[in-house]
Amino acid sequence: MNSTKKYIDVLWKHQSDEDPIRLVSELGVDRSELRKLEFFRDGTVDAADCGRESPRTRLGIGAVPPLDEINQDPQFEGSAITEEAFEAMWLEHAHSAKQ
Repeated sequence: MNSTKKYIDVLWKHQSDEDPIRLVSELGVDRSELRKLEFFRDGTVDAADCGRESPRTRLGIGAVPPLDEINQDPQFEGSAITEEAFEAMWLEHAHSAKQ
């Protein structure tokens, strides 16, 4: 297991059909996004990494705040997940994600 990376799963509570309702990210040691899956209300999933992005999904610029900071906003409910859980989701969704 790579202890320098972190994996987060964040639910975004809103009513917009254009914005994702769930963001799952792999973060580097500096908390920058390395890979990300975004789940949308219509059931589609978009993926982004250093070699790909979609019109709706791209890696963030800068460091992702710590989970306790994210969770201070009532719109968000974030939790840490394991590397294995992230990899399973990535394998399931990244190959079929829109680009």
